[in-house]
Amino acid sequence: MKSYDVSHKLNLACVQAIEEAFGHEVSTNDIVLQHTRKDFDGQYTLVTFPFTRYSKLSPEETGKAIGEILQKSCPLVKEYNTVKGFLNLEIENHVWLDVFTTLHRDKESFSLPSTGKKVVLEYCGPNTNKPLHLGHIRNMLIGYASANLLSRVGHHVHKVNIYNDRGIAICKSMVAWKHFGEGKTPETTQTKGDHFVGEYYVAFDQAYKKEVEERIAEGKTKEEAENNAPLLLEARAMLRQWEKGDQETIDLWNTMNSWVYDGFEQTFARLGVDFEKHYKESDYYQDGKRLVEEGLQQGIYAQREDGSIWVDLTQEGLDEKLLLRGDGTSV
Repeated sequence: MKSYDVSHKLNLACVQAIEEAFGHEVSTNDIVLQHTRKDFDGQYTLVTFPFTRYSKLSPEETGKAIGEILQKSCPLVKEYNTVKGFLNLEIENHVWLDVFTTLHRDKESFSLPSTGKKVVLEYCGPNTNKPLHLGHIRNMLIGYASANLLSRVGHHVHKVNIYNDRGIAICKSMVAWKHFGEGKTPETTQTKGDHFVGEYYVAFDQAYKKEVEERIAEGKTKEEAENNAPLLLEARAMLRQWEKGDQETIDLWNTMNSWVYDGFEQTFARLGVDFEKHYKESDYYQDGKRLVEEGLQQGIYAQREDGSIWVDLTQEGLDEKLLLRGDGTSV
């Protein structure tokens, strides 16, 4: 028995308390300990129904008799309370402190036998048009900690990341760099790669808003101005070129994404997180387009006059969602 095995120690203490209270020997297999429900005080709950045949008392009185002995003689137990046939046990705070101290000291040796279960855990999931933000950091820390915990309790964990590496947002950064980049790179500007590309995503948004304002001043409606601003039209055209496999567009996309990946890797290293595999949306988006087309043929989705394909989720309390744009590009 390891020093941090609280439940096993408590199991043995319950055996001794029952023998002392009722003069009847029981085994550890007779003890049913559960985690206490959140709406009751305590950490462990002993089911007392099986021991009423020895106590000749009600389940609640049986629990009180066991609880009194545990509170007096077991250094693990701070307090107890009974709810019908359930004895809720509150563990002393120093017990948990001892557990954490032991685990910290022996962290390299702490692990449970293999369960044979495989777990795929995906975390991070950034876009390649801007830097990682606090939400990504939070996600990575939770994901990496969860992966380590799952591994230590015996599961075989596959840590994976999915890059959202394609789409209109990516093309906006690319268009902005073509217009405003002047051949600059992260190396020439001494800028972290993901931050460098993110600056052009911001530059696109600023220039786009200026174009919209100019067209509204010319008498266009807000919707017309937003949908037909030259920079946005150029980004949409670039996305079409990318999906067609235009080599110049693909080359620029690969270059700018590589800058972002370099920046991301610096952040991963600084945080101390890692991944077994990085997936990329660009490797699988065609499968999604194929499924949308199949759904359209089966009548699951609907196509509008502009050629776009939508799914109606209003019956599920949601909205209508765009799946495929009118120009054939995926969302």
